[in-house]
Amino acid sequence: MTPELALEIVEALDKGERRIASKQGDNWVVDVEAKEAILEYFRLRKVEPMTVGPFSFQDKIPLKVPPNGVRIVPPGVARYGSFLSEGVVLMPGFVNIGAWVGPRTMVDTWATVGSCAQIGADVHLAGGVGIGGVLEPPNATPVIVEDGAFLGSRCIVTEGVRIGAGAVLSANVSLTASVPVIDVTGDEPVEHRGSVPPRAVVVPGTRPKEFPAGTYQLDCALIIGWRKESHDERLSLNETLREFELAV
Repeated sequence: MTPELALEIVEALDKGERRIASKQGDNWVVDVEAKEAILEYFRLRKVEPMTVGPFSFQDKIPLKVPPNGVRIVPPGVARYGSFLSEGVVLMPGFVNIGAWVGPRTMVDTWATVGSCAQIGADVHLAGGVGIGGVLEPPNATPVIVEDGAFLGSRCIVTEGVRIGAGAVLSANVSLTASVPVIDVTGDEPVEHRGSVPPRAVVVPGTRPKEFPAGTYQLDCALIIGWRKESHDERLSLNETLREFELAV
């Protein structure tokens, strides 16, 4: 890839004219060329000092200039090459290059949106949420949080896990591609890996596993219910949190 093309693509990512991944039907398709452009951009840039108000930085990637309609509370940081849609609120957290954050989404205090993550509209990432970055290999699907999802405090989502629209994750849920997400709402458990179904209500859990030295509990996540569709989304969320006594 030429340096000129890499710069052009990263600029398009910064303006929201291009995305690392986009939904096509029920699937998300990765823009491999855009990921390759970010990798080339890192190679082109050199570490240099930057000063913004009272803050000083040393980095390869400049800070993003916030577009109109976006609120960034100091010392919240978004890197150039990320995109923040209208109505986004970024508290003192971090949004990395290649990430896309949808309209009216809240990135709460000390929440991190990793490189290339795709965060939908009307999402709430509560305090300390960690959304992992997935930059390499270029064809790897990033973490995706679809519209209307709520991730409670200190949730961790990495390795390209997909959170379905309207899902609610209680505080401290930790998901990787290999952590089982077990639906326990029916007569028999139903296991998912790498994704949380839309509108699922999820809490941290454990399940036993046999080892030569004995039986130990390994982390999992449990689907204990489903958000109701009979109410306004905001009201539905509040009722869900009360009904299942979830920590957020």
